[in-house]
Amino acid sequence: MGRAREAAAEAAAAVADGAAATLSPADTTTGPSGRAESIAKLAALSPRRTARLPGPARFALAVVLSFALSSLGRSFVDHCSNNEVGSITREANSRTELAVLAAWKLFGLALGWFGDYDGFDLAALALLSHGPATFLISVFYGVRALTAGAYLAVEVVSASLPFVLLRRLSGAHSAAPGVPNRDIVADGTIQALTSLQSALVYSVVLFLAGRFVLPDSLVLYFEGIPTVQPAADAAFLGLGSPTTQLLSLLFGLAARTFIFTPLVTTPQQTAEDRENAAFDPAGATLAQTVKWNLWGYTTRTKVSLVRTAVAVLFTAAGTYLDTALAIRGVEPYGAAVYAGVWVVAALVTGLSLRYVGGV
Repeated sequence: MGRAREAAAEAAAAVADGAAATLSPADTTTGPSGRAESIAKLAALSPRRTARLPGPARFALAVVLSFALSSLGRSFVDHCSNNEVGSITREANSRTELAVLAAWKLFGLALGWFGDYDGFDLAALALLSHGPATFLISVFYGVRALTAGAYLAVEVVSASLPFVLLRRLSGAHSAAPGVPNRDIVADGTIQALTSLQSALVYSVVLFLAGRFVLPDSLVLYFEGIPTVQPAADAAFLGLGSPTTQLLSLLFGLAARTFIFTPLVTTPQQTAEDRENAAFDPAGATLAQTVKWNLWGYTTRTKVSLVRTAVAVLFTAAGTYLDTALAIRGVEPYGAAVYAGVWVVAALVTGLSLRYVGGV
């Protein structure tokens, strides 16, 4: 240990002497304090070399981490819950079905990575994608809310943690200085109100679906479902059902994170907006005119439309696959109807957040 400390001291002295050797005579005559100050300036001006994996390698690492975390997490929950969910899941999937599930997960990770999403975005998409199945098995199949929530947490963590480790947060989610409308996304009251608004939309859609859509669909196309009474007895705003209320709040938080925050942090006017405003249909080609009519919206509107479309896609595909390919006795048509309920909720939520963000 003594030799190691002496070697470290000698190395530090050598670095200091080397830095001092590069100083001008004026710097060296200012005494110890001036010399230390000059060395600090040199250190600040010297280029910092940081090891960084190339993009494709980091994406491959994110994929491996995500699949590994999902597999280990599910195995851990199965062990701790005595495989409680195993009593309602399908006994086996074909190779084609397993390939579809793996391809969908890979697609979500690729879309997040190459779409420049961060960990918050992936966490929100995972919740919107797998939350409806959590609601189904905990409310209608009798699985304990703690067990169902653990499975949902595994999906959220396995999707978001690799991005948190391998990609920095976006300026919108970190509320970085210089981000447009930073005061809005950093305001806790506004965050809470927009989340509650989104949660209200989900609660109303679930209430209406429970009264008019879900009971018949669950009876006809979900063979072996223990009960459909919670759908028939659905109360407004999920009153009387803590699971419904909690999940509605989580859905609202996810929708606000994925749609509203990037929307309001988009600049009010961009170069593309000015170009669209200056568009002259008289001198434009047919292709330019068609493009302007189909996609000549403001940048903010485009952000909200794309984000809402992605949220709807993940809700539809994730809910369908989690029900049709995972739960025993669920027919494809029934899974599509059930997914459609959540698609409507995600779509209406996205439109409502666009309206609030445009005010």
